[in-house]
Amino acid sequence: MVAYAQQGSRTPVPVFAERIFECLPRVDQRRWAQAYVQSLLTTPGKKSVRRLAAAISSAPAASQSLHQFVNASPWDWMPVRSELTRWAEQQAAPRAWVIGQAFLRKRGEHSCGVHRRFLPGTGRSVTCQVGVGVFLSSREAAVPVDWRLLLPGSWARDSGRRTRTRIPAEVGPRSVEQHTLDLVDRLSDASRTSPLPVVADMDEAGGTNVGALVRGLTLRGRDFVIAVPGSLQVTVGRHLRIQRSHGAEGQRLTIEARSLLEFAAGNLTRVESVAPRDGRGRHTTVMSSYVRLPEPGVTGGPAHRTYRLLAVRPEGGRRPVQLWLTSLTHTRMESVLALTDHLVQAGESVKEMADDFGLGDFEGRSYPGWHHHMTLVSAAYAYSRFAQRRPTGDGEEHLLARAA
Repeated sequence: MVAYAQQGSRTPVPVFAERIFECLPRVDQRRWAQAYVQSLLTTPGKKSVRRLAAAISSAPAASQSLHQFVNASPWDWMPVRSELTRWAEQQAAPRAWVIGQAFLRKRGEHSCGVHRRFLPGTGRSVTCQVGVGVFLSSREAAVPVDWRLLLPGSWARDSGRRTRTRIPAEVGPRSVEQHTLDLVDRLSDASRTSPLPVVADMDEAGGTNVGALVRGLTLRGRDFVIAVPGSLQVTVGRHLRIQRSHGAEGQRLTIEARSLLEFAAGNLTRVESVAPRDGRGRHTTVMSSYVRLPEPGVTGGPAHRTYRLLAVRPEGGRRPVQLWLTSLTHTRMESVLALTDHLVQAGESVKEMADDFGLGDFEGRSYPGWHHHMTLVSAAYAYSRFAQRRPTGDGEEHLLARAA
């Protein structure tokens, strides 16, 4: 575990906190917000409320006050996240809006949104909360600026559970793709920059309606690069010059994405080898084809939008082929692949926040408490990536301590 110091920082924590939490209406709320961020940065190991409080004060009541601020104080987290968005945009030019997921393992069944879920990456089912976040991803870092909490199963209809965890009445069941569109809409409102391509992995998000997400982004005029499952249904037709042994000329054909990319290169697909951007390492083989998504009964508008389907395989690599769907039909392949790298960067950020910033250490059970904690962790992580001095050549470090 790593604890991040404030000594030698480009921006002191109080200056950073004053801007990010200026929207909080009460002085004590702003003070405790700063204290929470400061303790997240300086406390090694598990970020329990007791340990966080001990890092900033020896007063016996500090732990209770910090717990009260996170779990019970009625402050609105959305203006804080909007200000964090604008601050992060000023620190480094973002190149993509990345949708990431955080699987926060929990014990028991009483924390808001907790449920059993199969994680494809581990091959196991776990008891967890699922946070869906949007990250501003630049060359330097991917920092989260907004979150949604998945509320599956009985969390959508059990009034007792909802009351106990203080879920607002207006918060109903939302799928991952619906949360994604909500996050994109909110970020569009909060951002001071032009909209950026949305990068997401819908292959790992089991049960996701990729078509609904693609149509939603298309209706919003948002470009995207999305990892998709091989079972995704795609439509090809006359514009791809497919020769069929039966059926009328130009009749549309709907097949699985994985099947389309088994065709030999030619009129249907294109194969190219893309060199690594830094000139080192192996090339990447990319097979691509133009497709549409089937929309029975719908005519006009985005139903006729053409996308590009990619099958990406690192040459000599052990990773399986990854399928991507993108609206960037006329963008150089090197640039499209560069966008997919931001998804990896966001995943690394989630791991780092879990390891060093207490992402999964929230001890409360309430819906507002969860959002407060995620907001404060996001602020601390953004500060650590952008507002602190890098280690210098004379051996000076920005790390206060390392604990096993």
